[in-house]
Amino acid sequence: MESNSFHHIPVLAEEVCSILCKNSVKRIIDGTLGGGGHSGMLLKALPEAELMGIDRDEDALAAASANLKWAGGRFHPVHGNYSSMKELAASIGWEKVDAVLLDIGVSSHQIDTPDRGFSWRFDGPLDMRMDRNSPLTASRILNRWTEEELTEIFRSYGEIKQARRLAEAVVARRMQRPYATTGEFAETVESVIGRRKNGPPAPTLAFQALRIAVNDELGELQRGLAAAVSVLDHGGILCVISFQIIYQKRKLIHNLKF
Repeated sequence: MESNSFHHIPVLAEEVCSILCKNSVKRIIDGTLGGGGHSGMLLKALPEAELMGIDRDEDALAAASANLKWAGGRFHPVHGNYSSMKELAASIGWEKVDAVLLDIGVSSHQIDTPDRGFSWRFDGPLDMRMDRNSPLTASRILNRWTEEELTEIFRSYGEIKQARRLAEAVVARRMQRPYATTGEFAETVESVIGRRKNGPPAPTLAFQALRIAVNDELGELQRGLAAAVSVLDHGGILCVISFQIIYQKRKLIHNLKF
């Protein structure tokens, strides 16, 4: 894979650097590596620092490894979940770190790649897995989970008011023909919710909800925040970026104990 295919310009580069670029920061964990945009910025700003970059997407790891080849032994790419950062850090001899960065959500590369199935804008397989070794796909959820489980997904992760009606429609549709493509699911969503005059297009929230379920994103965030707190040294810095705020995430962060 070409490194520039996972190109990403950090949108909060200045803000992240103002928080993390301290002389005391020598060891950094970027728990959501992506194409290495944030990691590269930090490694350049902190020439004496080392950084471990974690991602469960092997495409991202390959791209970041190519993009950050210039950093040499200061950069440690690792395949895994950021919730396991303490164990992953120990695997390279780190007991404690000075900073942890998490950029929560899906990458633009994943959304813009049709065969990953993250977006309703492109017709592709209903996949949505960040780690393609995982057995749970979006199609498996839509075709096998119960109406109650689907309702909870759409309500909790998408905050969709018509969650029950949408779940009923999904179950009725799959009895005729199993879901296989993103376009098929988008059709069902629009048939239930219709065209929205305000806010994001109708399929956006449903696709978000399904993606969160496929990747257990809120569970990963809960475990990851706790892991970050446990691996940070005294006076360490935790920086979390999120553009996707839903009720469950607000509740999770509010209840986090330091």
